[in-house]
Amino acid sequence: MRTTIGVWLKRVAVGLGLLMALAACLVVAGLAFRAWDALRAPPLEAWHTYVPDEPAADAIDAMDWAAYLRREERLIADVRREVFRAPDDGAAIPISRYVTGSPVDPGTFASDWNRSYVMVPEDTPVGAAVFLHGLTDAPYSLRHLAAVYRDRGFVAVGIRLPGHGTVPAALAEVEWEDWMAATRLAVREAVRRAGPGKRLHVVGFSNGGALAMNYALDAVLDDGLPRPERLVLLSPMIGITAFARYAGLAGLPAFFPAFARAAWLDVLPEFNPFKYNSFPVNGARQAYQVTQAAQDRINQAAVEGRIAALPPIHTYQSVADFTVSTRAIVTSLYARLPANGSELTLFDLNRAIGLGPLLDRSMDTIVGRLLPPAPRAFRTTLVTNADPSTLEAVERAVESGATAEAVTHMGLSFPPTAFSLSHVALPFPITDPLYGSQPGTEERFGINLGALTPRGERGVLIVSLDALVRISSNPFYPYIERRVIEGIDRPPRQGP
Repeated sequence: MRTTIGVWLKRVAVGLGLLMALAACLVVAGLAFRAWDALRAPPLEAWHTYVPDEPAADAIDAMDWAAYLRREERLIADVRREVFRAPDDGAAIPISRYVTGSPVDPGTFASDWNRSYVMVPEDTPVGAAVFLHGLTDAPYSLRHLAAVYRDRGFVAVGIRLPGHGTVPAALAEVEWEDWMAATRLAVREAVRRAGPGKRLHVVGFSNGGALAMNYALDAVLDDGLPRPERLVLLSPMIGITAFARYAGLAGLPAFFPAFARAAWLDVLPEFNPFKYNSFPVNGARQAYQVTQAAQDRINQAAVEGRIAALPPIHTYQSVADFTVSTRAIVTSLYARLPANGSELTLFDLNRAIGLGPLLDRSMDTIVGRLLPPAPRAFRTTLVTNADPSTLEAVERAVESGATAEAVTHMGLSFPPTAFSLSHVALPFPITDPLYGSQPGTEERFGINLGALTPRGERGVLIVSLDALVRISSNPFYPYIERRVIEGIDRPPRQGP
């Protein structure tokens, strides 16, 4: 008997040794591929190597709004001096945000939406609202909703989160705690401007959604932090792909100068004035860490019974999202919430477009697989086709604690060429001058990315076709705006 056990233990030990050796080989092979990929990649530009002197979390916590704006002004001036270049003599000016006088040079616009902003209502403020943009993004992305809040009597504060609005290299050294410190600063300033005892809403897009959740959970524990009355989340980063957990390994070859490109997941031309195209490994790492912090806080609050103190949360999310996990929003957040007036709005695929075999068959049942059976503790609304033969959209709503579904015609339709919304589309109306499919003429930012419909041969464009196919504005933005206004006009929630 002992001999048999010994033989099996030896076999197990040998098996574990082989598995460890195989894992080590795979890691080495992966690192070797990353090093090879770095060597054959395009060279890094100044915006990939110059890192602005952003304040860290402790410094931001000690700042007031005016000091933060002074630091921001200095950062932008430093970038213009160290990174921007003059156009080549006699050559056409390229579409680059880092070429002085380029059509997409942010310094040439009437408003540089890479900067923090404050929108103030005409009359005495009735409340304060804070707007937290997404990763690689800028305060531009939430300016439309900020204007909605301003027009309803709120002071609207949109902060440029550290690492953003300057150069992509700034994300190579930022830490997610810096973003949280900036969130606290924005709340302090919004509350100061609105006055004591006023209402507070926090609006977060993508990575900003995770920051908003973290702040709300921190405020439950810390009486020194003003508590939001309501959270509005668009494509919130509550969960992302598992790859982000190990993204740091992809950057290990960058320890050697010859493989510096390995510190970047994407190195691309920068033709968007208000968003980076290039993306460093550290950006993925910090995104993963902030989502993990949000999930840890949610779990802790649920275990300790403090989650009931959270304010109502209204989340707007496309069922098709390549960036964040829609399932995690349901399982890691909404499944833990009490019946506190929260709502989840899902934007379905366009079921009338008729792509047939080109459509992933798993998408046929995606809504049913995302949502738990009714009754649910939160209200659910699904924006979908009135029927599979029409582009007309309806809202299918199930109230919290109910099972019956109410169908409302919205007066809106799916675009005939769009098969779904996307992660990046939700906060932008179709008239947005940069991302809109039908851009307005009041403003121009040198390029319109939402109306491009390029067709041609592979290998010609400098960006992937996936990036161009991705819808960048929301045909249902008027619906989001209307529902946000309902949340603003709704009486404050009574309770903890």
